[in-house]
Amino acid sequence: MTLDERGNDLDRVDPDDLATIHGQLGRPARSAVDIAHRCPCGGPTVVRTAPRLPGGTPFPTSFYATCPRLTGAISTLESSGLMARMSQRLTQDEDLRARHRAAHEDYLRRRGELGDVPEIEGISAGGMPTRVKCLHVLVAHSLAAGPGVNPLGDEALDLLPEWWHTSPCTSTDEGSDQ
Repeated sequence: MTLDERGNDLDRVDPDDLATIHGQLGRPARSAVDIAHRCPCGGPTVVRTAPRLPGGTPFPTSFYATCPRLTGAISTLESSGLMARMSQRLTQDEDLRARHRAAHEDYLRRRGELGDVPEIEGISAGGMPTRVKCLHVLVAHSLAAGPGVNPLGDEALDLLPEWWHTSPCTSTDEGSDQ
């Protein structure tokens, strides 16, 4: 494995993608090990990260949404009160609660593939398994894992507009901000 100074796996993540992510986030990517999902335009939307940053800090967010249009659309959903409604449903719907717990287990399993970090053992992200704290994480997990793995991430995805249609990366006359 060839790592750069920020812990990015250069054997698995193309430097052009790292440059795109830098532009998307306004800072360099850290501990990127894979592009977990791409926009229909081809640019990265979700990066998969190692569970520990180069300095040793545990990093539980295995799937990190990077596309500004995607994250903006998710933020709009968060501001609508959707997370509170989803968390309330988890207290009332046993089947949803079980599927949300299964998403939590899937997240832990996928992170475990990248390394063991005892400090965050059993802790996934986004409030899983008992509540909804961050739609960004749930949507990123859904995009990375595919439909049917994270039910609340899938629901949020279904509510999102097609963020890539307003992105300059799909327009030949506007250039790219990625």
